[in-house]
Amino acid sequence: MQTSQKHRNPAGIHGFYNHPQEIDQYGLSHIQILENSAFSDVGSQGTSVSFQTYKEEYFTLESSSANAGFVGYDSPAASVSSNRSPFSPQGSNSCLSDPHRSPDNTYGSPMSGVSSADDENALMRQKLRELEFLLLGSESDITNCDFCFHHADQQARWDWTRMEEMIPRLDTRQILFACAQAISDGDISRAAALMHVLEQMVSVSGEPIQRLGAYMLEGLRARVELSGSKIYRALKCEAPVSSDLMTYMGILFKICPYWRFAYTSANVIIREAVEYEPRIHIIDFQIAQGTQWIYLMQALADRPGGPPAIRITGVDDPQSAYARGGGLDIVGKRLSSFAESHNVPFQFHDAAMSGCEVQLEHLCVRPGEAVVVNFPYVLHHMPDESVSTWNHRDRLLRLVKSLSPKVVTLIEQESNTNTKPFLPRFKETLEYYNAMFESIDAGSSRDDKQRINAEQHCVARDIVNMIACEGADRVERHEVFGKWRSRFMMAGFTQHPLSSQVTIAVRDLLKEYDRRYGLQEKDGALYLWWMNTAMSSSSAWR
Repeated sequence: MQTSQKHRNPAGIHGFYNHPQEIDQYGLSHIQILENSAFSDVGSQGTSVSFQTYKEEYFTLESSSANAGFVGYDSPAASVSSNRSPFSPQGSNSCLSDPHRSPDNTYGSPMSGVSSADDENALMRQKLRELEFLLLGSESDITNCDFCFHHADQQARWDWTRMEEMIPRLDTRQILFACAQAISDGDISRAAALMHVLEQMVSVSGEPIQRLGAYMLEGLRARVELSGSKIYRALKCEAPVSSDLMTYMGILFKICPYWRFAYTSANVIIREAVEYEPRIHIIDFQIAQGTQWIYLMQALADRPGGPPAIRITGVDDPQSAYARGGGLDIVGKRLSSFAESHNVPFQFHDAAMSGCEVQLEHLCVRPGEAVVVNFPYVLHHMPDESVSTWNHRDRLLRLVKSLSPKVVTLIEQESNTNTKPFLPRFKETLEYYNAMFESIDAGSSRDDKQRINAEQHCVARDIVNMIACEGADRVERHEVFGKWRSRFMMAGFTQHPLSSQVTIAVRDLLKEYDRRYGLQEKDGALYLWWMNTAMSSSSAWR
């Protein structure tokens, strides 16, 4: 990203990924408007835009070095190495208002956003018209498909002085949405001009909205290039070395409570459900490093009458081995060693496959065991009926119900991006991740380069995927609790009530974090809030 006109990085798309140390540099690829080309991904027929870069066709994430080895905590990204974020929630009541956003929340003041007031909308339209005139000239210029944005022409054609004076008065959220609207409408010349303006407004080392804007801009560019899935696949393959990735995930684990919220709430639910069970079988669909079960075993080891016999089946996409620096055998050995030191009878079963591949025979359920199933931030990665006739999301729920589980724990981002078309999904992503980046900001210093790298390697992927990809290539498909509740009930589940101990445990946890985090008990679930945005929900089923 850049802060001044003279600091251009000609690397093109994902330039900031290729130079994570140079966090203030960002460059716009040369843009060529092609007359009457097909632009099938952004709407009806119209002009198409080609981003000509100085780099190869595939773009990768390269990491700056970090000194870290295997760490004793998990993060959301740990389960899939390089393609899953630490958390993936969304919301707020600025651009988009959804019924699942509670207007009665008292845990913080509203997040600033796009105002719905008529006068502010009129002012924004006026600013955009003025901006478009500065960028594109007269209306006839805007519709001219032969118009080219070559760097030499830009300096002569655009009124840089007036534009630079105007940019500080613009709202980054509004310009991002205006750019997404242009892409949705197939107005690529307008979108390209707005992308150039955004380039002056965003920075991976800036304020939360500037950092978020940097990654959303990348998603928009990838979408315009019709290359979102290609870039996303490249990002999954070219991750930082595992020790660096673990460091980045660990940073987010420490400064944000999202994963500890999941572990703490689920463990209290499970501990209460199996209080008198002599044999327990835990099936974890996102085993990651297995840290969650160390805490649970420690609690069960002190149980009156002695600990139960515990067997854990760890389901895990094989790509996670990269983040761990090895396969699930590492997790099994770690948990076995801990269990032995606490005199807990223990067995570990390795199911190294994605949730979509799991069948009954892979779970090795035995008679006489109390079955517990854990879904921590993972079900939203399973394709549903809108993606595949297999509908693995609902198939998995029916499979789990057939096991007659003692309890099933579900923790998911409180976001609604699964079936939404591009533009409403962009709004949801913008609002939700703005809240997330604000919460990250509260836990670290603005110029912390490790935090910057953590956001780039652990969060940017989700953003690019949700904005740039469609169909099976879009794996980030969040649903709000109301939709999850409907799915679970259709699969035959009933909701398991949460005790007051769950809330007490999570409240104690949040004392370690910024006071703007809050909790809400609603509809039998526990919601984690950042200011006025519900970020995650925790619920139990049987």
